Amino acid sequence: MTIAMNPVMRRLAAITALFHLLLVVQIPAANAAMVGTHEVIAEQQHKVDQEQLMAMLDDEQVKEKLVSMGVDRDQVESRIASLTPAELAQFNQQLDQAPAGAGVVGIIVLFLVIFIITDMLCATNIFNFVKCINR
Repeated sequence: MTIAMNPVMRRLAAITALFHLLLVVQIPAANAAMVGTHEVIAEQQHKVDQEQLMAMLDDEQVKEKLVSMGVDRDQVESRIASLTPAELAQFNQQLDQAPAGAGVVGIIVLFLVIFIITDMLCATNIFNFVKCINR
């Protein structure tokens, strides 16, 4: 016994089947992988490095120097948050090698370099003498 479908129902069934097929095809397969110890350590080191730099911003000499240059603390914090793990590691290595009194000067020089680079990349406009290279 066969049941005859009218053309409207046949089209509706075909469209529904097509949408179902498109939805199933778009679902990505889940991938599970082991996370290595070195990856976890690198992520934690990145967080520690960021916290150390943020703590250095609380130093009175650093605050005074940043205010005298007209740089807002929020801008510095956002730049620190956007540094890559390699940049943070390099900076912390430079701080460890610097003499005790030169740490503050090193921090200020680093921030100036970061500001100049972001000005050159048109991400900010802090210094008027720095020309944007993307324009």
